[in-house]
Amino acid sequence: MYQAKLEEPTVAHVRTRWLQLLIGVLCMGLIANLQYSWTLFVRPIHDTMGWPEHSIQVAFTIFIIVETWLGPVEGMLVDRYGPRPVVAGGAILIFIAWTMNAYANSLPMLYMAAVISGVGAGSVYGTCVGNALKWFPEKRGFASGLTATGFGVGAALTVIPIANAIKAHGYQNAFLTFAAILGGSILVLSMFLVRPAPRVRVKAASRRCVETRHDFTTGQMLRTPVFWVMYAIFAAISTGGLIATAQLGPIARDFGVAKVPMALLGASIPLLTLTLSIDNLVNGLTRPLGGFLSDRFGRENVMLIIFLGEGVALLGLAQFGHTPLAFVIFAPLIFLCWGETYAISSALAGDTFGNAHVTANAGALYTTKGVTALLVPLGSVIKEMTGDWTTVLLCCAAISIVTALASKLMLSPMRRAFIERSNLLDDPGQVNANLTYASQSARADAAQ
Repeated sequence: MYQAKLEEPTVAHVRTRWLQLLIGVLCMGLIANLQYSWTLFVRPIHDTMGWPEHSIQVAFTIFIIVETWLGPVEGMLVDRYGPRPVVAGGAILIFIAWTMNAYANSLPMLYMAAVISGVGAGSVYGTCVGNALKWFPEKRGFASGLTATGFGVGAALTVIPIANAIKAHGYQNAFLTFAAILGGSILVLSMFLVRPAPRVRVKAASRRCVETRHDFTTGQMLRTPVFWVMYAIFAAISTGGLIATAQLGPIARDFGVAKVPMALLGASIPLLTLTLSIDNLVNGLTRPLGGFLSDRFGRENVMLIIFLGEGVALLGLAQFGHTPLAFVIFAPLIFLCWGETYAISSALAGDTFGNAHVTANAGALYTTKGVTALLVPLGSVIKEMTGDWTTVLLCCAAISIVTALASKLMLSPMRRAFIERSNLLDDPGQVNANLTYASQSARADAAQ
């Protein structure tokens, strides 16, 4: 059988892949406020339309669910047709959705706009992460982490302009203005997105990162036990972290520290405001940092350390969070040890199931965010049952610690055995036929 000869990367190829990474970061920054700025619109919509705020917030829940759960489908389109048409389509959908928000005169119309914006945002998010993984197979953690950083940095850069636009001209005008800015900018950037040529060979990944030599489709991946162990781990760690971070404001108020003045550079800032600012900073920093460390020292090794770190930070907040200084220390540590979750999960999908279908496969793991969004209200339920947030934090800490141990003691040997056995199958056509056997053997090795 004829086999194409792999080519060494040229200077043009190296420049192109860094340009692709930059475009991905910019696109991620532009979609960030589909999620992060929504809270700015809730009260103005309520005041204008008279709808209950909790009904308006249903649109946000719909957005998150659609954005995450359609990731595998959007990823399949990217793997088949390339990143350009998917991101361009996402840009058009974002423009349509925010234009609909401006003219929405009923809650069903607002909810339909949330569905459309969720599809648009998911198309951009999944494509940019998947494209980064394909261009940087030897630096998957760093590339996906840096791409995800754009999601946080973009929010920081555009929240204030959106807030000012709402204040000056009303929420409807703000929706229309930023529909054109966000949708138009992403559409232009999408024209420069390309996927790497399959004939180009790149530097091998770190020996610490065990990789498959075969490309598994999403359907094949879903039939492997190792995928579901990965899924359970990331769903658990995301749930524990998001419950704590989503409720940080109520926790600070119940602990009596939210309004405590904190001195910073000669200014006095309320503790909660200062903490949230630090949280956003470390949440952006940890994504490329966590990804880089996982490239260097191995995925599960880093997962063990950071997930244990999250558990310790949650325990510290539960035990000492009534003290202002301790709250400012432990709350950002939770973000530091949690924000990199999906940078590592995307890289792990590429390592374990190959590069050809990595956008769809990473998208399947990303659906754990949708699962998490549905479980976040459990934090409030536990608080109501126990009367304080300490029990909630202790439960989240326990989840983090158990997940850390499972990552190293269960997932690591199971994944290594699965990859080693799949790599023994020289004929890629045999992979599907032997998939069940390899997975069962890997699970047996992990149990020993």
